[in-house]
Amino acid sequence: MSYGRKNSGKVFVSIAGIVGITAIAAWQFYAFVTFTNEQGGLDLQGGRVHLWWAIAMAVAACVASFFVFSMFLRHDTDDDLHITS
Repeated sequence: MSYGRKNSGKVFVSIAGIVGITAIAAWQFYAFVTFTNEQGGLDLQGGRVHLWWAIAMAVAACVASFFVFSMFLRHDTDDDLHITS
């Protein structure tokens, strides 16, 4: 059995996790952009915490996707043919 078939369920769960992290990053960025002050107007300096969370989640999604997609490049040792004399 190939390596991809063994771990296809784990890959789909990992990709769903990456999509979830990306959604959180987008939500935090939206919260940063639409942050309002007490008077109801847009506050350009406020909401920095939302921006930092958005950046952190975006970086986490990039790192996680790098590791998930690098799994496709792994060599499957079960499918090796050893030729010996």
